[in-house]
Amino acid sequence: MAKEDDTMTITTVAMILVTLTMLACGQVLFKLASGAISFTRPETFLSWTLLVALAIYGLATVLWLAVLARVPLSQAFPFYGLSFLLVPMFARLFLGEAIPSRVWIGGAVIGIGILIASWER
Repeated sequence: MAKEDDTMTITTVAMILVTLTMLACGQVLFKLASGAISFTRPETFLSWTLLVALAIYGLATVLWLAVLARVPLSQAFPFYGLSFLLVPMFARLFLGEAIPSRVWIGGAVIGIGILIASWER
């Protein structure tokens, strides 16, 4: 269990950012997989995109556990808000999705909230 006096280090922040990047990649792969699966044909769930997405999510979970071993959850979890920026960014870059400006504005507000929540005394 993380000690309450643990502080966020560059290494811990990097681990969090890698975790969030992995989760955003997983979301892109889940979206790609969703176009190929059929709930009436279970064999379609064996697509490589779905299996890779699940593997990435599994690895991200293990990395997240390593983060939580270093810092309190209340310090690490606010960074999860970055996923509201990363996932749309990846959707735009890799899927060509149009992202409305309100999503970027909301993401910026979340980013400010993350800065406030992670501010060290």
